[in-house]
Amino acid sequence: MNTFKDRLAFLWKDEARQAKIAADIDMTIAGFSRIWNEGGLPKSETLKKIKQLKGCSIDWLLTGEGEPFPGSTQQNTTAYDTLGNPVDVEEFVFVPRYDIQAAAGHGSFVGDETPIFTIPFRRNWIEHYVTRDTKNLSVISVKGDSMEGVLNDGDSILVNHGETAPRDGLYVLRINDNLLVKRLQVMPGGIINVISANDAYPTFEIDLKNQTDDVAIIGRVEWFGRTI
Repeated sequence: MNTFKDRLAFLWKDEARQAKIAADIDMTIAGFSRIWNEGGLPKSETLKKIKQLKGCSIDWLLTGEGEPFPGSTQQNTTAYDTLGNPVDVEEFVFVPRYDIQAAAGHGSFVGDETPIFTIPFRRNWIEHYVTRDTKNLSVISVKGDSMEGVLNDGDSILVNHGETAPRDGLYVLRINDNLLVKRLQVMPGGIINVISANDAYPTFEIDLKNQTDDVAIIGRVEWFGRTI
């Protein structure tokens, strides 16, 4: 990386197109062309913009000497929206998505609990309306038709594992080795009605005073997403 152009191409990697870089650092194509094609150097404001976007050393950017990212073993990650605008990843909570199904029906065996990817949620919404303890969140999917019309087969649900004391609402339960998603209704005397939206599935009860290890409340459903 002997030239300034080489170092720009390194920072933008697969997106190292003149139009893309120029737009990111607020330069016109004509002005940027003098840097890219003629070996010119940008003004100090532009150098600061590059540092802000990529987290690199200005000294390295200008001279090629030293480390591009001092004090770090890897380049800072910068995310972009679909229009190519930089996105502040600190505004989001990235919740693990598991290949696990909570059955809205007769239950689905809990399988491998390694996340397959993550789903971003706005941090402001999570911390104000769901929980400040973001480690207690996961996303899984719904299987079956017992909650049809409320939660449909294939829906994704955000589960708050910090909410295991039942209230009226939607919860994920474990019964033996099966996960189910149902509506809970708190009744007097420590009784919880477990209700399906589909009348073909009868309501049953959980007695909290005589609860066994076969039954556990996994968490409260806080959000769902659906493909139309």
